Amino acid sequence: MSHSQRLPQDPQIRALVKAMGRRSFSRRSVLSTAGALGLTGLLAACGTGGSSGTKTEVAVTDISDTDPTVNWANWTLYLDYDDKKKTYPTLDAFTKDTGIKVNYAEDIDGNDSYYGKIQGQLKSGQDIGQDIITLTDWMAGRLIRQGYTQELNLDNIPNSANLLPSLQNVDFDPGRKHSLTWQTGYAGIAWNKKAYPKGLKSVEDLWDPALKGRVTVLDEMRDTMGLLMLQNGVDLTGSWGESEFGTAIDTLRQNIENGQIRQVKGNSYKQDFISGDAIAGIVWSGDMVQMNFENDDQWEFVIPEAGGTLWSDNLMVPVASPRKTNAEKLMDFYYDPAVAAEVAAYVNYICPVVGAKEEMEKIDPDLVSNPLIFPTDEDLAHAHVFRSLDADEESTLSSQFQDAIGA
Repeated sequence: MSHSQRLPQDPQIRALVKAMGRRSFSRRSVLSTAGALGLTGLLAACGTGGSSGTKTEVAVTDISDTDPTVNWANWTLYLDYDDKKKTYPTLDAFTKDTGIKVNYAEDIDGNDSYYGKIQGQLKSGQDIGQDIITLTDWMAGRLIRQGYTQELNLDNIPNSANLLPSLQNVDFDPGRKHSLTWQTGYAGIAWNKKAYPKGLKSVEDLWDPALKGRVTVLDEMRDTMGLLMLQNGVDLTGSWGESEFGTAIDTLRQNIENGQIRQVKGNSYKQDFISGDAIAGIVWSGDMVQMNFENDDQWEFVIPEAGGTLWSDNLMVPVASPRKTNAEKLMDFYYDPAVAAEVAAYVNYICPVVGAKEEMEKIDPDLVSNPLIFPTDEDLAHAHVFRSLDADEESTLSSQFQDAIGA
C-alpha cells in the first residue's frame, strides 16, 4: 500500500503507522452476498438484560504512572495480527507511542464461561489480572449493574467522541460511562462449499440428514436461540415469552439428542470447521471471512432468509483493576479512525468508529463496500436485536438453554 495515504490525526501515531507501513494482513472480503443492516436504531438497541446483583464497592489505587503495562482479555481472531512476525501491529504502535506494554490474551471463548471464571473475584472486589475485558452487550450490562466495572474517565479518551452516534447512549450503559464498543457483527449460517455444495438458505436447512453429526451451533444463547426463533417467525424485539422460546428449545434439544448437532461451542467452533469435523453451522460473520482468507475460501456465510442476530462487544475496566488510566489510553488509541480501520481490515466486523470508512479507502478500498464492515441503512431489515431480558427471564431462559445443551 502507498505510504502517501492520510494517516492518523495524532502526529506521534501518524509517524508510527507510517514507519510500520501498510502490511498484507488486511482481510479482503470473500462474500459476494450477505445480509447487512441499517445502523440507525438497530445498533443502539443491541441487547442487554441479565441477572441483578448487589454492587461491589472497591477502593483502588491507580498505579498506571509507575507500572506502564495494561492487560487485555479478548476473543480469538479479534485484533490485527502479522502472521510473519507473530505480533499485533497496532499494539506495537501503541507501545512505541506510549511506552505502555500490552499483555494481550485471547482468553474469552464465551460470555457465560468467562463470567463463570471471574465472577467470584469480581464479587469479592479482587483484581482478576485484566485491565480490559471485552464482553457482549447483555453480559456487559450485567457486570455494570452488579458494580463489577469502573467508571471511565472520558477525558482520557477524547477519541471516544468518534463512537457512532447510534452507539453513544445504550440502555445498559446510559452515556457510556462504563463501556465502549469494540466491534459489532452478526450471527448467521455457514457451510463448507466443497463438502456441501447444496448450500444453506435457512436454519432449517441445517437439519438435512446429509449433515448429521457435522453441524455446530453457538453456545451464545441469544445467537443460537435467536436464529431458531426467527426461523419460527418470532419477532426477537417483540413481546415473545417462554412459549416461543420453548418451541425453539425443543428443536435445539431434538437435534442435539438425535446427533444432528455435533457440538455446541463458543469461539472454538472455528477449529471444527478448519479440521473438517463440522461442515455447517450457526456462526459469527467475521470469523468466516478471516478463516476463508487463511484457508483458500472454503466457506460461505449468509444471513438466513428469516433473519440473523446483531450484537456488539464492549471494552470495560474491571472493578479492581489498578491500571485504569493505562486502559483508557489504549481505548483512546483504538478510537483513532485510522487505527480502527487497520483493525477492521483484519477482523471484518462492523466498525463502530466514525471516520474509519474514509481511512479504509487508503488501506483496502475493496473493503469500503463490504456490508459486514460498513453497512448502510438500506442494506437490510434482516438483522435483529434479541430484546432485553429482565432478571427473572434471564435466569429462567438461560437455565433452559444450558439444560438443553448439556452444560
